[in-house]
Amino acid sequence: MRTTQLAKPNEIERKWYVIDATDVSLGRLSTAVATILRGKNKPQYTPNVDTGDNVIIINAAKLKLTGKKATDKIYYHHSSHLGGLKATPAGDLLANNPVRLVELSVKGMLPKNTLGHQEFMKMHVYAGEDHKHEAQKPEKLDINKLI
Repeated sequence: MRTTQLAKPNEIERKWYVIDATDVSLGRLSTAVATILRGKNKPQYTPNVDTGDNVIIINAAKLKLTGKKATDKIYYHHSSHLGGLKATPAGDLLANNPVRLVELSVKGMLPKNTLGHQEFMKMHVYAGEDHKHEAQKPEKLDINKLI
């Protein structure tokens, strides 16, 4: 009788990937990144163990929003005070803070528990071309081949 092999946290080998977000739609980028962060692209994926890899996203300011999402997609935030609801269109968020736009999109695709937070902390987003993770020797990943 065979038993299913479950991943153990100390046996997981983590890689670093660099993804260039230039001219990639936000949804495709987010689903690819969430899949890698959760570890669903690996054969030893286990739902209750963080088996994912680290992801560096560069050129977040150059990603694209398709359709009318720039004006119609609204991100809400409440300050917990009366009348404290703030609404920001996705186009304004892309222009002012593209890093926050990518973080909100990917965070919504991860589990809402401590495991999801642990996986989210392995994502590093930069608006420009430069990043500070050269020492980890990240591999360049083309998400068009992944999806």
